[in-house]
Amino acid sequence: MSSMRGIDTPVRQIRRRVFKEVANLAYTSVNLKDDMEALPYKIVDYEESQYWESVYRDRAIIRERIRLAMGMALRPENREHPGHLTEGLEESNIDEKYYEPPLMQVIPSACNACPENRYEVTNTCMGCVAHPCREVCPAGAMTMQNGKSLIDQEKCIKCGKCRDICPYDAISHKERPCKKACGVNAIENDKHGRAVINNEACVSCGQCMVSCPFGAIADKSQIFQLIRAMQSGRMIVAQVAPSFVGQFGPKVTPEKFKSALKELGFAEVYETALGADLGCVAEAEHYVREVASGRQDFALTSCCPSWSVMAKNLFPETIDKISNELTPMVATARIIKQEHPEASVVFIGPCASKKLEASRRSVRSDVDFVITFEELLGMFEAKGILAEEMEDLDKMCDATAAGRGYGVAGGVAGAIEDCIREYYPGTAVHVEHAEGLGDCKKMLLLAKAGQKKGCLIEGMACPGGCIAGAGTNISLQTAAKEVARFKAEAVRRVPKQ
Repeated sequence: MSSMRGIDTPVRQIRRRVFKEVANLAYTSVNLKDDMEALPYKIVDYEESQYWESVYRDRAIIRERIRLAMGMALRPENREHPGHLTEGLEESNIDEKYYEPPLMQVIPSACNACPENRYEVTNTCMGCVAHPCREVCPAGAMTMQNGKSLIDQEKCIKCGKCRDICPYDAISHKERPCKKACGVNAIENDKHGRAVINNEACVSCGQCMVSCPFGAIADKSQIFQLIRAMQSGRMIVAQVAPSFVGQFGPKVTPEKFKSALKELGFAEVYETALGADLGCVAEAEHYVREVASGRQDFALTSCCPSWSVMAKNLFPETIDKISNELTPMVATARIIKQEHPEASVVFIGPCASKKLEASRRSVRSDVDFVITFEELLGMFEAKGILAEEMEDLDKMCDATAAGRGYGVAGGVAGAIEDCIREYYPGTAVHVEHAEGLGDCKKMLLLAKAGQKKGCLIEGMACPGGCIAGAGTNISLQTAAKEVARFKAEAVRRVPKQ
């Protein structure tokens, strides 16, 4: 599937503008209710609609975006009086508010009700004499009208044979982009044919959100609450995911980025790769002791929350195979809390599902806030901070190459494998990795069928790994190069045992 990632589309520009304005509210607003009510008119300040049939629809959609960006729920569409934009604001206007599921939400007024699965003849049909499309159709759905091919949608069985055989590539296959991107089949329809997310099936990876060309899917944000907490004078410490490099522009070195975060008000900045280092040493030991010895059939990594949740939901028999090690985010938060017991911790990363991992009740995460790179960009813009103009004050020089590689698909398993080779020479290591929830599902099916015995299996919900997370700013290719470069700069290759 072709990707819009890294392209500065109007959808991305709107999202960024909303994050910037919500951050601005948190920084400057004295009369929050009035300022929030005025915000849709500030953002949609034009006469003629730029995107839909009217400015009223533009504003209706912006209102719901603002609510989600404030950490609030969408207003119900089916009520006679949906309530004010600020309804529920008091509950959100606190400096520590956990995300309440559902995290991913479809804004109904923005959904285009795209066709789910449909083959159509385009105007490039040449009306050829052979018309092989008609000959290969097993359902007799292809007819000729005015010398051109036409598909009877009632008869069409969606096999795609007509498209494959057409010598002019004149038949197009239309699929709903959000549904195609969802690896767990969580996208359903409402009675109007608009997309709805089945929250029981959704694992909050956010791939639907970044694949919707109408920007109809959005997730909740905590930037407002985070800024208010920073303003309250509390000590806030940031930990940044390994995939941060390059996310804020080609001239922004890790050192400049660290300076920009300090300028924003963070007391200290840690690499989440520190927690990854701890994890890969422990997982290497676990693999040698349990899997290589034959006591356990296979082992699954636990860093990606969407992969872990999917494994637990669809393959409950694998629960005991999922690593019990703390994820890098949680392990790093524990290190921070040991060194700064009074501090609140914010995880800054590429990932939507980390927002729910931080909120879960089963394992105390020690993470107080989670924001994405995209949301952080809104904070920088609201404060007028240009990261590329920052001075390099102090280096990010904590983590090893192993931990820094976690942001790219294959990096987690690769780091564990490097540790095994370093500390348990002679141990045979079998590594597998799956990226994208569809492939992750296939991998778990093979493991369940006994075909992955002795394997260490890494699962990443996003194709490409964390660098393809829903909250990233740049293309996968650029991100992969930047992570590789930063990894190569690490002083040590693998962490100490």
